[in-house]
Amino acid sequence: MNKNNAFIGLCLGLSMAFQVHAQKPVAAPMKDVNQVIDNTLDSLNKARTARPVPGSSRKGNNPVLFLVGNSTMRTGTLGNGNNGQWGWGYFAHEYFDENRITVENHALGGTSSRTFYNRLWPEVLEGVRKGDWVIIELGHNDNGPYDSGRARASIPGIGKDSLVVTIKEIGVKETVYTYGEYMRRFIRDVKKRGAHPILMSLTPRNAWEDADSTIVTRVNETFGLWAKQVAKKEHVPFIDLNEITARKFETFGKEKVKCMFYLDRIHTSEFGARVNAASAAEGIRNYKKLALAKYLKPIEKDTVTGATRKKGCPVLFTIGDSTVRNEDKGDGMWGWGSVIAEFMDTTRISVENHAMAGRSARTYLDEGRWDKVYNALQPGDFVLIQFGHNDAGDINIGKARAELPGAGDESKVFLMEATGKYKVIYTFGWYLRKFIMDVKEKGAYPIVLSHTPRNKWDNGQIERNTNSFGAWTRQAAEKAGAWFIDLNKITADKLQDMGFNEGLRVVGEYFKRDHTHTSLKGARLNAQSIVDGVKQTDCPLKNYIK
Repeated sequence: MNKNNAFIGLCLGLSMAFQVHAQKPVAAPMKDVNQVIDNTLDSLNKARTARPVPGSSRKGNNPVLFLVGNSTMRTGTLGNGNNGQWGWGYFAHEYFDENRITVENHALGGTSSRTFYNRLWPEVLEGVRKGDWVIIELGHNDNGPYDSGRARASIPGIGKDSLVVTIKEIGVKETVYTYGEYMRRFIRDVKKRGAHPILMSLTPRNAWEDADSTIVTRVNETFGLWAKQVAKKEHVPFIDLNEITARKFETFGKEKVKCMFYLDRIHTSEFGARVNAASAAEGIRNYKKLALAKYLKPIEKDTVTGATRKKGCPVLFTIGDSTVRNEDKGDGMWGWGSVIAEFMDTTRISVENHAMAGRSARTYLDEGRWDKVYNALQPGDFVLIQFGHNDAGDINIGKARAELPGAGDESKVFLMEATGKYKVIYTFGWYLRKFIMDVKEKGAYPIVLSHTPRNKWDNGQIERNTNSFGAWTRQAAEKAGAWFIDLNKITADKLQDMGFNEGLRVVGEYFKRDHTHTSLKGARLNAQSIVDGVKQTDCPLKNYIK
């Protein structure tokens, strides 16, 4: 009996060994060269509480756009930016008319084509109806071992190869297919529902061909190519998201592209996620006869910013707070941005004041005000940048407009009281450097000013900002390569020369209602100080001064 059992066991063992060796050899899995740990399927139950119930956003009989992807589409277990990283799927809905179509982000960090298809796709598919759309962007995680660890690798390529593996840690058997086969299965499943699949290539990483290169490393030879090949054979749209965004990154330059990522070279910051979302919408809009494009919001054209431009002439843009732009009429409070044109040869240059009262450098950027100026910039334009009056105080409560102090690269994630959303806040100088980089990218000239002095005195000395915002402004300008005008010092010196005891009444005439905001006379004084400062530099703006 024991001998029989031993013989049977030996036969079974030989049979299993023969089956293993009889499997057709397949390509080795792609190596996980990035070594970036994002969300894993261990937190799948937690992730389910954050991801939408498939199809739950549907309005009446309107279609739903389902987004299927990994952490570049939806970062973190909860996908709410609490780690400072954002996926582009979070912002995709902003480009669609949600009265006609809703967008659901079903992506999950750490998933590959294989793990998403096996673990998450059945639930998502339940919500898909005829006429819906499904965008699939996977591949960042299709690497590493086939049968251990996260066990998420697909077989490289688009062939019909397969491999039966046993996951070492849990003893579960699984058949692994090629990346292309998983894509085909997604496509077939969507089409069976009467819906429309779209494949997209991966988002680009912050990786360049070599140290001196201005060319972003593409994925054209692997997942991008394979997705394109599958889409062509299956007659479904393919949008090269990698190429669209990579071209933008090359225009931005390496330093600015750093702003597009947070903590590593793969996962995007809010800035990068928004760029990818815009690229996805651009790809949909420009794809010939793609019906999904009819659900996009029309492109809004700004007909105001830059409208003063004369043919062949630059524009001088001013950005800042209420000391740059205020009531600017009658006997009220005036900002210097509304009078500086008086000092310019306006037959050769036009002046536009785009400052806004109450704004800090951060809130000016967050509200989209900077985007309008940035989009209007042309080579040879000038931008005068002055912030600092509203950049101290509360960061995430109350007025919530301050930044971290300093001019370095420090940052921190805050939960914003007003919105209940997470946001990465950088230093005051970081925001100034971003403005400078954007201006230089457009071939324009950035000029950074320390903020105007207040009518505040201590023992006969007017208050200065030399050791705080003045210093940080100078540091940001020097680091990013902009001209720096110490407006605070130039005007403060003039006010100081008027004297404290004898001239205090005279000094008061330069301010209106408080110690910060200027009268028309004060605004002109600050404008003259800027002109004085520009004349001491080699900035080409000096050539347009009267």
